[in-house]
Amino acid sequence: MPDVSVPHLRPVRLWLLVAAAMIFLTLIVGGATRLTESGLSITEWKPVTGVLPPMSEAAWHAEFDGYKRIPQYRELNQGMSLDQFKVIYWWEWAHRLLARTVGIVFLLPFLYFLWRGMIPKHLKWRLWGIFAGGAALGAVGWWMVSSGLAGTDRVSVSQYRLAFHLTLACVIFAAILWTAQQLRPKPPRAAPPRLRRAASAIMVLVLIQIYLGALVAGSGAGLAYNTWPLIDGAFIPQAASLLHMTPAWRNLFENILTVQFDHRMLAYAIFLLAVLHAIDAWRAGRAAGAATVAVLVTLQAGLGIVTLLHQVALPLALAHQALAVVVLTAAIVHAERLSHREAVPLPRAVALEQGA
Repeated sequence: MPDVSVPHLRPVRLWLLVAAAMIFLTLIVGGATRLTESGLSITEWKPVTGVLPPMSEAAWHAEFDGYKRIPQYRELNQGMSLDQFKVIYWWEWAHRLLARTVGIVFLLPFLYFLWRGMIPKHLKWRLWGIFAGGAALGAVGWWMVSSGLAGTDRVSVSQYRLAFHLTLACVIFAAILWTAQQLRPKPPRAAPPRLRRAASAIMVLVLIQIYLGALVAGSGAGLAYNTWPLIDGAFIPQAASLLHMTPAWRNLFENILTVQFDHRMLAYAIFLLAVLHAIDAWRAGRAAGAATVAVLVTLQAGLGIVTLLHQVALPLALAHQALAVVVLTAAIVHAERLSHREAVPLPRAVALEQGA
């Protein structure tokens, strides 16, 4: 017998989907915050009092004075007006407010569902782990921002920390969405192992690609080598250009040619795998999800090329980042539907009804 009835699982699944949707929105706003160079506009971490924006002209000037003390202002925005500062401030404030709201939306219903005994036993520790990851994400966010504040010589945040912050957010999003999908009352339909492996591989590769995309964004690699299909005059640049830093591993994170080249090559690999997987799934009678992923991957690849050729114009860059999250969402849903998983047990009456 199940430890939680199907009717009680529906509000739990809805709660998880709402939390996932809010994280989705936070990722989009976070991308806009980075692209508008707004992430360093708030120079203090105030988890509680920071919920409120400046409420007076004096408070606005105090915030602006804090921003004037960091390298980004001195080197990039010297002489900006208070009204111009407010624009970047509101982007960062909105991103932080959304992140705090996600925490509340996740925790309070979670505690209520635990109290009512509505969380399946096998999911309790997973959900506590997701909440812990979300709490850690807030600390990682400040760790990222601190890399570009006073006392440093950077005009932007560290690409290492940016990539880690974004990827951790995406992993949390994936975990919540995957769990919500597992709570569907419909039993899973078996799929050939090769389809399950390919779908899971695409999902993981999309996550890695998002990490590489953050390195591209954080290092400014997208602003260089704005040609396609060639990069630095060749499809595969010379090894001396790709690996000129020492130790060699630094090239993967700091050499803008290598960073952009890696991002391109993985994009090609994901595209090829997605198309082959869609063909294989069509032959196996499971085409819908695979076809959706393949179409979205194709659109994302095309948008990435257009964004590059237009030297990362802001509207294109925003669309490229937003579509990346859409691709990840489709890949997660598709992989979960094909996966072997321990489905939530159904009451016998519901199982008989679905089998009818």
